[in-house]
Amino acid sequence: MPRIEHRSHKGLNNRAENSHLPLRRRERMMQGFRSPGSLQRFTSIFSAVRNLFVPPRSRRSALATHLHRLNAIAEWKAVTNVAS
Repeated sequence: MPRIEHRSHKGLNNRAENSHLPLRRRERMMQGFRSPGSLQRFTSIFSAVRNLFVPPRSRRSALATHLHRLNAIAEWKAVTNVAS
């Protein structure tokens, strides 16, 4: 049949392999750390800082995003006692 696309790839549409993606993502994150404890310490601090600086995923204007980042910088400077 000339009009049918025949796709022959070893792992194409393999649900069993695709279900391991979250595990592989965690393994990739773990590569730069010596122990699971150090990874946990980093991610707990990083996620808190990221939540402060990255605005929520929604349709916001550029001005609203800019104001959010200005407020985040001001709060960061207040917490770290950096004089501006």
